[in-house]
Amino acid sequence: MGIACGIVGLPNVGKSTLFNALTSNEAEAANYPFCTIDPNVGIVNVPDGRLKKLSEKYETDKMVPTTVEFVDIAGLVKGASKGEGLGNQFLANIRQCDAVAHVVRCFEDDNVVHVHGGVDPLHDIDIIDTELILKDVESVDKRMESVMKKVRANDKEAREEYDFLQLLRDHLDAGKTARAYQADEKGHAWMRTLQLLTDKPVMYVANTDEAGVANGNRYLDAVRARAASEGAIVVPICAKIESEIALLEDDDRAMFLADLGMSEPGLDRVIREAYRLLGLITYFTAGKKECRAWTVRAGSTAPQAAGVIHTDFEKGFIRAEVMAYADWERLGSEQSVKDAGLYKIEGKEYVVRDGDVMYFRFNV
Repeated sequence: MGIACGIVGLPNVGKSTLFNALTSNEAEAANYPFCTIDPNVGIVNVPDGRLKKLSEKYETDKMVPTTVEFVDIAGLVKGASKGEGLGNQFLANIRQCDAVAHVVRCFEDDNVVHVHGGVDPLHDIDIIDTELILKDVESVDKRMESVMKKVRANDKEAREEYDFLQLLRDHLDAGKTARAYQADEKGHAWMRTLQLLTDKPVMYVANTDEAGVANGNRYLDAVRARAASEGAIVVPICAKIESEIALLEDDDRAMFLADLGMSEPGLDRVIREAYRLLGLITYFTAGKKECRAWTVRAGSTAPQAAGVIHTDFEKGFIRAEVMAYADWERLGSEQSVKDAGLYKIEGKEYVVRDGDVMYFRFNV
């Protein structure tokens, strides 16, 4: 779908190590700033136990998971909004992403240098937020200059937009992110045209050590408090351990996780939360030949979901046959769902729900 989550953070916080673990690619991860210059891109399968259960029940020949795209972006430093470090390139790369996984360092290790000399995740978050806000102010200023030309020509719509932009700029000048700005529907539409960096949804990936994942630490607590104040989420991981887990075979991985007291890799939650952050949901098609998970944006209609499979499905859409995965799992079979009257026939206005199992009827 061309939807990507950018992995951002200061240099040396574990971005590339996280990316390698997520994708099992060998993006260079080294102990010096600006190791990543050109962004690395990886397509990652979204862990979903529902697909596995459907595949087993239908005794399918092929199982195809849905995916999410991650982009490993160069580390940002103070002054990036003015071109310091790789600032301009960093900011251009993040602008092309739809959501942000902000990696913050929550561990101490004398052997891994910190670009500012000490571990302080809230300070690190503030540096990146400040640089992104400063770049957003530039974007708003440029738009205000353009709109002012129409204002001078007595364009009432332009005057309304200009007044909105002035209030937005005041908000940004106060050090607040665009996503924290309360706007009406028209205001949000104007903001979308600006593609503001701080308007993108964010989750914090707290990169800690093994003890921190198991028991927490003061750095992780600080990040959680910050996220709670923003309505954001925090996913604690140990990127070093996750990179080791990612290279193990299934049996060895299960044993390693059990030894660590983990039911699943921390990366699985990172992937699922990134998928949710991007505003995506999953529906399934299931049968003997293939069980497949399909990605659609939340709020998609049945014809739009059909179009993900093939554009002809959307053009010739007649109806969708739908059952909820939860009903299928609870009752044990497709036939049982039908017998219970929970197998539905839906038309063009039906809004797809996460976990729907769907079959489409269409004219060729």
